[in-house]
Order: sequence, then C-alpha cells, then structure tokens
Amino acid sequence: MLKFILLTIIIFTQLQAQLLKYDIKPSWLKSNSYKNIKILDSMELDFKDFNAIEVNELSALAYKKNKLFAISNRGYLYHFNIQIQKNKVINLKLEKAVKLKKKNNKKLKKKHRDAEGMVLVDNKLYISFERKPRVDIFSLNGKRITRYKLDDKLENIFNYQSKNKALEAIAYNKKYGIIVGAEKPLKNEDSKYHVLYAKNNTWRFEADASLTAMEFIDENELLTLERSFNSFSRQRIIILKKVTLTKEKNTISKSKILARLDSYDGWHLDNFEGLTKVGKKKFLMISDDNRGFFQKTLLVLFEIK
Repeated sequence: MLKFILLTIIIFTQLQAQLLKYDIKPSWLKSNSYKNIKILDSMELDFKDFNAIEVNELSALAYKKNKLFAISNRGYLYHFNIQIQKNKVINLKLEKAVKLKKKNNKKLKKKHRDAEGMVLVDNKLYISFERKPRVDIFSLNGKRITRYKLDDKLENIFNYQSKNKALEAIAYNKKYGIIVGAEKPLKNEDSKYHVLYAKNNTWRFEADASLTAMEFIDENELLTLERSFNSFSRQRIIILKKVTLTKEKNTISKSKILARLDSYDGWHLDNFEGLTKVGKKKFLMISDDNRGFFQKTLLVLFEIK
C-alpha cells in the first residue's frame, strides 16, 4: 500500500510539473563541455493550458531582464518569468499567454499566423513569418503595431523553396539593424549558402542544414542555429555556428562550426528552432514539439567557450 501511495504521488507530481529533468548529452560524454560549447542546463517543459491557450509548438525566444518571451507558430505569445542562477534555470513561471492580433484586435488568419522568428527591440517584438512571409512589429501584449518593410522578393512566397521554408530567423543590433534569414535559400540563390538580408546589405555563409534561428554574440558575430529533422528516421542534428559579418557589400562571410550534435551519436535532441542571448556568451535554445506525441519541448542553457 505504501509503495502504491508513493508511486501515485510521484506520478501526480510529474503530471503537474512544469520543468522536468532532461539531459540532452550522450552517455559517453563525461563532462558538460563539447567542442566549443558548454551545456549548462537542460530540461523538458510541460506546461498545461494557460487561460485556454495551449503551450506547445514554441518556435522562437526573446529575453530581457528575467523575462523570457516565446511564440508558437500557431500565433500565440507567451510571457515567462525566468530565474537563472549559477548557470542553472532554477525557476520558469508562465505569467501570460495571448493571441497575436491585428490593430483592430482581431486574431490573425491561419495562413498569417505562422510565426517562426522573434527579436526584442526597444520593448517591441519584431516577428518573422512563414506562409505569408513578412516581419511585423508587435507590442508586448501581442497587438500588431506596423509592418517592417522588407525587400519585395522576401515578401513573395513564390520565391521560397516551399510555403514552409520562408522567414525562419531574425536578429538585430544597432550596427546592422534587422537581419532576416530563410530556412532554405531562395529559389534563385545558390543552395550551398544561406543568405542573410538587411536593409542595405546581404551576407552569405556556408549552409549545412536548415537555418532556424540566429542571435548576435557581439557587434560583428552571429550565432546561428541550423537543424536537420527527419521524422521518418528520427535523426536530429543541430549545428551551432559562428558567422562573422562585415560592412562589405554582398560578401561570403567567414563561418566556424562551434558544435555539431547528432542523435545518431547519442545526443537526446528534438526540433530546435528558437535561440536567444541571456548573458555574455550564454544562450537559451528551445525545440518545437510540433504537437507530436513522440516529441518534446526542450529548453537548453549553454555558453560558447
């Protein structure tokens, strides 16, 4: 009877848990360091519905002063309070969940709400979309403020490899402004290179997998997240890469692979799509569970060595 009671308590606790222990590292890796990164913490998120809004398919992150913002590709914006101490996520509390809305407070139509990338600039969220490719500026309450103008070719879905391969990544700093990148190179681009687009410049860097997120490391260096996800073989690959930008026009940028993680090598991975900076050379990345029974929402804290 005692064992049954204890088991019941454990199961109930797990069902109610919001942060579950989850180690992405392979069993053969005896330290937290691998190549040019160090895994500081990793966990599975298991949040129940919040005000009748599901908490899943998280595709992008943004961070500022213990506030973690996340979006889903179903058009929801989430506000978390996050506490990171001694290189560990000690608390993650979901405080708000809202639908992304138009200026008139109507929710976005289905093909207009496929949010994939996000960056926080002056307390406004710049969000990039697939299917109806664009960058829109939203308030922190999820209300659309205005459109951020891109080159016309980036707002035409027929220029992309498919409707689901459009504006996946977005980043910002004062020197270069807003930069966006497609998951796959556009139809008229060389498939060997990802292309990053700013107002007055473009950069190319060697493509190893699909580009899903990017974040500035410092003034001239970007951290890019590339991933390969095969639902049939169940192989997952993550490539974290440092890309160096210059003000030189239309250049092929120097890039360096910091770490390549492959589930076939024992890494416990999922469909990682979101990335944000939380400290000097420290980042969080998150996976989109696709609302799939066999997939997880994983949150990983790591640093560049």
